[in-house]
Amino acid sequence: MEAKQPKNIFVEGAISAAFIADSIAKHATKREIGAHNIFLGQVRADQIGDKTIVAIEYTSYIEMALEKMHEIREAIFKKYPLTCMHIYHSLGAVKTGEICLFVFTSSKHRKAAIDACTECVESIKAELPVWGKEIFDSDSYQWKINN
Repeated sequence: MEAKQPKNIFVEGAISAAFIADSIAKHATKREIGAHNIFLGQVRADQIGDKTIVAIEYTSYIEMALEKMHEIREAIFKKYPLTCMHIYHSLGAVKTGEICLFVFTSSKHRKAAIDACTECVESIKAELPVWGKEIFDSDSYQWKINN
């Protein structure tokens, strides 16, 4: 049996609604699936003091993150009877209101899809070497010009 290679989960910039919709639509032909669960992480315009977040700049040790995500995926597939699981995380700048994390699990029954999705999101947040630097409305004028 051939060992599975880590899948690339990274998307440059925000994850578009069209990408999410297309991912969902591709599953219409998989007739053994009875449930999907989706988590969408969105950048918030939090207030910190007198500043407001306008974006988050995501960075990662990509090779290390892909290996860790592979371990997380394999553990979740062993624990839950999933048909499939898709994970996408942004790198680079993502503006407030945009999607930065997309986790999509599918199985015959809803409980497995829901529980696996929740566990995957919690593992990503706790274990994946991905960092977000807040960009505030008061930061560099150059940021506003470029975006």
